[in-house]
Amino acid sequence: MPSASKHLSDLEIAQAAKPQPIGEVARSIGIRDEELIPYGSTKAKVHLDILKRIGAERTGKYVDVTAITPTPLGEGKTTTTIGLVQGLGKLGKKAIATIRQPSMGPTFGIKGGAAGGGYSQVIPMDEFNLHLTGDMHAISVAHNLVAAALDARWFHERRMNDAQIEAVGLDRLNIDVFRTRWRRVVDVNDRALRNVIVGLGGRIDGRPRETGYDITVASELMAILALTDGNDYASALRNLRSRCARVVVGNAKDGKPITLEDLSVAGAVTVLMRDTLHPTLMQTLEGQAAFVHAGPFANIAHGNSSILADRVALHLGDYVITESGFGSDMGMEKFMNIKCRESGLVPDAVVLVATIRALKTHGGGPKVVPGRPLDEAYTNENLSLLHAGLANLYAHIEGVRRFGMQAVVVVNAFPTDTRNEIEAVKRAAAEAGASHAVTSTHWADGGAGAVELAQAVVEACEEPNDFRLLYPLEQSIKEKIETIATSVYGAEGVDYSPQAERDIAGYEHDGFAYLPVCMAKTPLSMSHDPALKGRPRGFRLPVREVRSSVGAGFLVPILGSINTMPGLGARPAFMNVDIDKDGKIVGLF
Repeated sequence: MPSASKHLSDLEIAQAAKPQPIGEVARSIGIRDEELIPYGSTKAKVHLDILKRIGAERTGKYVDVTAITPTPLGEGKTTTTIGLVQGLGKLGKKAIATIRQPSMGPTFGIKGGAAGGGYSQVIPMDEFNLHLTGDMHAISVAHNLVAAALDARWFHERRMNDAQIEAVGLDRLNIDVFRTRWRRVVDVNDRALRNVIVGLGGRIDGRPRETGYDITVASELMAILALTDGNDYASALRNLRSRCARVVVGNAKDGKPITLEDLSVAGAVTVLMRDTLHPTLMQTLEGQAAFVHAGPFANIAHGNSSILADRVALHLGDYVITESGFGSDMGMEKFMNIKCRESGLVPDAVVLVATIRALKTHGGGPKVVPGRPLDEAYTNENLSLLHAGLANLYAHIEGVRRFGMQAVVVVNAFPTDTRNEIEAVKRAAAEAGASHAVTSTHWADGGAGAVELAQAVVEACEEPNDFRLLYPLEQSIKEKIETIATSVYGAEGVDYSPQAERDIAGYEHDGFAYLPVCMAKTPLSMSHDPALKGRPRGFRLPVREVRSSVGAGFLVPILGSINTMPGLGARPAFMNVDIDKDGKIVGLF
């Protein structure tokens, strides 16, 4: 078990480490100095023209790390991803992590730092969790420029006749304000901005209308960055430009979709995002390379890092370990049905992270609340509670196998876990059809604690898979939604609100029925209801509305009460963050 005597925080462990110069990390995986865009000595962007030299086709093994349904504290997928990379390093393999940039919403809200944890994390941890290389800010500015352009066009078209509009070189768009779907964004949790009225004041201050804010990582532009593809910088830039042009912000009064190209803002958005295309290179505590690129949430977006980072890494590394957000019903399902469909890349193995703590919550254990001590049900051996929660593990193993993949189940061990509890989970995983079931202590022991996991992944990557997608694009929108609802979530059926019915009819009329679906729901249950733990059955899935992300290439059904702008709790993580007398950050995690 991990040692309970290690009391250093993640930030203290990271700050005690001495990072290698980023140029050395780059050279260790075959990146030349001239292919780096340095941001200080410990991080750099890698110019996409590296693909001209190394090629865009994969040579390494491709592994996705997912998990069972987590608690609000998370169950260590990023920690496991980094630990696995370090463990593969112990086996002499050249392994590379490809992970998302964290949002400052959860960083200052619930979870704190998101660079991994303990002795399996990306460093410098504080830089990773804060501004990094500015991609998040570029996306926020580009997104809000679109919002400003939309409101400005609506404002001026009311004041100008057709001749005046034509005189400035524009066409009248006849924006239907009641069908505009573009909200503003900010990268903090702020529930007060979920629903707002803009344009208040006098006649020159704009036209009042209801709108709202989403968190930046829910922006379609973030999803576009993560799904943009190319064989070099120029082709990726062209792909980005064409995706931005296709983004639909609303409809005209005659029902015609209005795009960023119609608003004449697609070019400016591309210019603001052009440097975000280059992935950021950092390192693990043990010196392996880690690409950090894009940051879409998995509960309200598709929850995976970028195709471009994967392409670069797959040519440079023996093994590329990427992470999908939340449980396999969320990030992994979208990894397969959206990201793999878009990229054509097929995984060689799937790692399914399980924790004793999470399984006990699914067995009916007390509620886990961030900032409060864990109930003794989680800190003492409780096999009956654990066995009652194993249904959740079984469901996720089924979910992995549904895509034709074998699951490598790893118990991410905590100091309070007992040997009996861990062995019970491993036996259950094997009985449920997992190809391997192992324990890992990477949080406490770094790569040395993940060697067993690394060996299992190496073996799994050599085993045959029968990768398949869950649905063809030719299915109707409702058929796609219902396929995921019944086969992945276990729902009895789907109920559509009147708004969702109108949305679906509109997208079918506009020719968007061919797009895959990106379900937005709670991450705390396989259903839409966070209170339904374990393996929910017999429920009906409520679709509240359906949003479009045409530029990214998917539709977003909004399920139950999920929000695209999170709120802060009573004691957010930012209350612990400060600067000490020596100018060092404290309390980040």
